[in-house]
Amino acid sequence: MPPSLGGTVVAHIPILRLALPMIVTNITVPLLGLVDVAIVGHIGDATYIGAIAVGSMVFNVIYWVFGFLRMGTSGMTSQALGRRDLTDCTRQLARSSVVALAVAAAILVLQAPLKRMAYLIISPEADVVPLVDTYYNICVWGAPPMLLLYSLSGWLVGMQNTRLPMVVSITQNVVNILASLVLVFALGWRIEGVAAGTLTAQYAGALMAVALTARYYGRLRIHYHGRGLLRWQAMRRFFSVNTDIFLRTLCLVAVNLYFLAAGAQQGTLILAVNTLLMQLFMLYSYIMDGFAYAGEALSGRYLGAHNDRALHATVRQLFAWGGAVVVLFTTVYAVWGTPFLHLLTSDATVVSASADYFPWAVAVPVAGMAAFIWDGIFIGTTLTRGMLLSSAIATAVFFAVYLLLRPALANHALWLAFILYLLTRGIVQTVVFPLQHS
Repeated sequence: MPPSLGGTVVAHIPILRLALPMIVTNITVPLLGLVDVAIVGHIGDATYIGAIAVGSMVFNVIYWVFGFLRMGTSGMTSQALGRRDLTDCTRQLARSSVVALAVAAAILVLQAPLKRMAYLIISPEADVVPLVDTYYNICVWGAPPMLLLYSLSGWLVGMQNTRLPMVVSITQNVVNILASLVLVFALGWRIEGVAAGTLTAQYAGALMAVALTARYYGRLRIHYHGRGLLRWQAMRRFFSVNTDIFLRTLCLVAVNLYFLAAGAQQGTLILAVNTLLMQLFMLYSYIMDGFAYAGEALSGRYLGAHNDRALHATVRQLFAWGGAVVVLFTTVYAVWGTPFLHLLTSDATVVSASADYFPWAVAVPVAGMAAFIWDGIFIGTTLTRGMLLSSAIATAVFFAVYLLLRPALANHALWLAFILYLLTRGIVQTVVFPLQHS
């Protein structure tokens, strides 16, 4: 199942061979979120939708902050593979896994203050809090498998294997959907059923990922040497790259968290509206992430092999595919977006209120394409300082635009700020890449 470890390192690897499995993988991720929203949308009113939005955002924040476990591992592993240094490849997996489990343990120990901090930032309405409490208290125990999955997925992508993550993700999400449906509709567990289904699937996915990695890469054990695993020089590079990714992720978290909080401050109806429309953004983002993953794997490998010609050709091809995806999604959202919202909720009031803000959701593919493609390339080449710079500038633009225009435009100002945030990231990265990679 994994690609051959032999052969010429600089040989051309078609983008689609890496991107398509991750696209299939990522399609299952928004489908999972959509099913969760749809389930609670049919067992309760906008309060349940808002509770899922808040609960999911809390864990998105927690896990996004530690997304470097996947991204940093992917970039450094792909470069090690490009150098044909299999000893370093195995060390990258071991080092990332140790850090992942240590972080997960800290999350479990600090789960109560983390929840209080999240509530302080988001300020959910009182009617939503009890439901969010239930969801959080169950799902927090999924930290160990989720963070370990980050490390394993990043390592597999770095090894040019996107098929194993696809198999794991599909299985995990099928388990999640089936478990949630059974627990909610057959056993009547309501929102706790959705949370328990998610937790069950997280452990199932982690166990499967460990088993498959051992099955297909067990032969690399002969290249592993524990000596130097936590050596200062290696750990310094690990944390240097990952500190940039960590700070960049904080910028993304700040924008997404504030987007949710600003919607919640406008009432439960606007919170539900923004939650539904953001499902369109998430669906598009996970498709584009498939090409970003391909960018990570290929750009890192070509950089490690010192093949600049192949690297630049890959950049051009990635943007060509990105343009095609923009045309497809813009057309689909413009024509079928509103009927799609009716699939997510039976609350006609929420769907009707969404119409005023729907054009912003249609504009997302054009605004966000460059940022997604460049993120993959910057991660693979570990030019993480430039990626951090673009996110910091874009975040400043987001807050400046929203705070200036909020009195006049309210929720429209929020969406305009988000669109400009996506555009700014792509523009700055386009300027920075040739300066850093020279």
